[in-house]
Amino acid sequence: MNGNNRLYNELLELVQIKIRQAQQKAVFSINRELLILYWETGKLIAQRQQQEGWGSAIIPRLSRDINNLLPEIKGYSIRNIGRMIAFYREYPDADLFLPQPVAKNKQPSNLPQPEAKIESLIFSLPWGHNILLLEKVKDRQHRLFYMQQALLHGWSRNVLALMYESQLHARDGCKLSNFSALLPPEQSDMVRHALKDPYVFDFLTLTEPYHERELETTLLNHIEKFLMELGVGFAFVGRQYPLSIGKDDFYIDLLFYHLKLRCFIVIELKKGKFKPEYAGKLNFYCNVVDGTLKHVDDQPTIGLILCQDKNELVAEYALKGIDKPIGISEYQLMKQLPVEFQSSLPSIEQIEAELGGGDE
Repeated sequence: MNGNNRLYNELLELVQIKIRQAQQKAVFSINRELLILYWETGKLIAQRQQQEGWGSAIIPRLSRDINNLLPEIKGYSIRNIGRMIAFYREYPDADLFLPQPVAKNKQPSNLPQPEAKIESLIFSLPWGHNILLLEKVKDRQHRLFYMQQALLHGWSRNVLALMYESQLHARDGCKLSNFSALLPPEQSDMVRHALKDPYVFDFLTLTEPYHERELETTLLNHIEKFLMELGVGFAFVGRQYPLSIGKDDFYIDLLFYHLKLRCFIVIELKKGKFKPEYAGKLNFYCNVVDGTLKHVDDQPTIGLILCQDKNELVAEYALKGIDKPIGISEYQLMKQLPVEFQSSLPSIEQIEAELGGGDE
């Protein structure tokens, strides 16, 4: 009987997988056809505007007539038609990259290829994602980056917006580490890009003075936002995770397992500047995790030190001679203003002078 149950459960699982695959293909196909429709609609209107000299006044008329003739069709509001035109004008050659019919039994992939061009990805993303990126991300290389990440990680529109607002493209990759010296090239690149620098914890309300333990506690009180900032693949294992070595007990600040890297990640939170002894302590923790928790199929444990100022020259010297892969990143409790905005803000002296101007 147990054998029959096992065979039945295997059958049930296979059927479930087939159903999910079919659902995903259907959603992808519907989304692609909708994107093609919107692009072609934008093309028709834009070309007719150019040929006939029509202005934007044609858009409200077209929206009204389509909604009257085809009331069951949604998406042809004045605003959305304007977006269709903008979509076409931004990607006038996108039809050259339309998905081609695939061979039988070959599954179409909407995942980004290494040398993907932006036009090759737009029909794989939902309309809302495309419009968000079109309206907010003007640099095409940055837009391509967010398209690739959204497809790779399955981001919702809200998550995509949060990632752009946090300027992920400028923080992608841990820049200070010994990964390249201790890991194979492909794994080193994967690990480096799985981490960030800096991390922005602007969802916290900490004010000075605060202690490292308070930072740790507050981060875990916002675990969902913390995991989102860490990135896709991090699974929380424990806080102040105990390690017993002989008669001594040690405690890891934060222990994670990364589902894609297939390894444990030990995170040490430090307030203030980086100190050389942090690297030695984290190296010890990684050795213990490898010796006591790591499965034979797991990759080497990764260490990550989060501090407020990593002092790169000191950190580079501290990592020399360390035999475990360790990265060092900074964290911020609030977003930094871009340099071009900083210079445009009034100084304290200017504000005081303005407020006190009427008393003189």
